[in-house]
Amino acid sequence: METMKMTKSGSAIIVGVGDGLGAALARRFAQDYAVAIVARDAEKLGPLVKEINDSGGVVQAFPGDATVDADVAAMFEAAEKELGPAEAVIYNAGGRVQRPIVEQDTEEFISVWGSSCLGAMIVGREAARSMTQRGHGSILFTGGRSSRTAGAEVAAFAAGKFGVRALAQSMARELAPQGIHVAHFTIEGGIDNAISRKRLPEEVQRDDGLISTEALADLYFQTHSQPRSCWSFEVDLRSWREPF
Repeated sequence: METMKMTKSGSAIIVGVGDGLGAALARRFAQDYAVAIVARDAEKLGPLVKEINDSGGVVQAFPGDATVDADVAAMFEAAEKELGPAEAVIYNAGGRVQRPIVEQDTEEFISVWGSSCLGAMIVGREAARSMTQRGHGSILFTGGRSSRTAGAEVAAFAAGKFGVRALAQSMARELAPQGIHVAHFTIEGGIDNAISRKRLPEEVQRDDGLISTEALADLYFQTHSQPRSCWSFEVDLRSWREPF
């Protein structure tokens, strides 16, 4: 990785960081901001923290459950105190389960829906509370195919993703007049990560058929950096091989 040199004041907060898109987002935003990365088990983020900090970036891991009000409020307070006011907040969390509706357990449904939609609301609310005081900032939500089209046996996951998109639309209309840019990313197709490489054919992997996490992270940063005279809301993307 190239040596990083922050170019902007303030911080970026990324909720939902694993070894795929979340990690790529942390690396990209750390080129310009101090970055807070958030997970229920923050210790698992240690290798990523070391990698970025060793490259000249500034990143800290914070524990927190995005579906718990107190956790998110405490995380925002600590992150902004340590790293500066949040200029970009990204909600990238969500759990997927596939199950026939006749077998769907209520508690599991609530948990899966909550990790997408409820967590997005709580994190988005805290971001808005911070940013509206200053009159600027970006709140970005990760969605996918299930944000608009619910496939069979993914009722809980699709309900959560539909909800995130609706939340983002409402927040965008409410917060744009206050200088806050809200955007939703509809990612159509497989992202190039460990799970996709096990599931998808080798020829797709070799032929740019999986969406690059680095390219995705660049697109998130470009969207965050848009001037307010030209804001995107719905960012729809796929690889060249994905039909639409």
